[in-house]
Amino acid sequence: MANQMNLVAAPFANWLLLSTTLLSSLLILHAAARIPWFSLSQERLTGWFGASVFVLGFWQMRASIQPGLSFHLLGASALTMIAGRDKALLGLTAVLAADTVYGHAQWHSFGLAWLIVAFIPVTLTQYLFTWAQRALPANYFIYIFVNCFAASTLTMWLVGILTCSLLAASGAYSLDFLVSEQLPYYFLMGWPEGFSSGIYMSLLVIWRPQWVSTFDDAFYLTRKN
Repeated sequence: MANQMNLVAAPFANWLLLSTTLLSSLLILHAAARIPWFSLSQERLTGWFGASVFVLGFWQMRASIQPGLSFHLLGASALTMIAGRDKALLGLTAVLAADTVYGHAQWHSFGLAWLIVAFIPVTLTQYLFTWAQRALPANYFIYIFVNCFAASTLTMWLVGILTCSLLAASGAYSLDFLVSEQLPYYFLMGWPEGFSSGIYMSLLVIWRPQWVSTFDDAFYLTRKN
């Protein structure tokens, strides 16, 4: 079990909920417009849809501690590495919507939650992937340990810091409680998040590399630096 918080709407001001809903809607539409829908291969669609369903399954294995505080695997980094940034954002939109329908989240806080659990983790993962390709050797192990393991761990930690900061700023919980009772779990459970993503991606690039849009055999296995 790893952790992520599903934010409930009650502690937050209406202007924040409305503005984040508008912002997230624009970002989702922008991501959808960037996807070449009519040229997607069957392999890419299989990887994208399969990984999204896999992430949704992980989200259902949760532990609720307090209202607004729940812990489960995030999966955003792995989905980004499989499907790419824009498709990962849409996949996580569908996952969060399904989670909301199941009653694990609230529509009023959908935009705010989406920014925390989808946009920020996906953006960080994409940035690390781009940086590693530019600055580090083209190596299979760098792909797994930096782009998959490290990125997943860092995104979990960042989600924890941002969520605890929002809940403290809103007055839902005291900062002392969040720092002493909740934030340590994020740093502890970031490791299972990274480990599960690293193992999952290792298996995929070996057995089904055609499903992984960010992995290129010619770049990682044959390129000489």
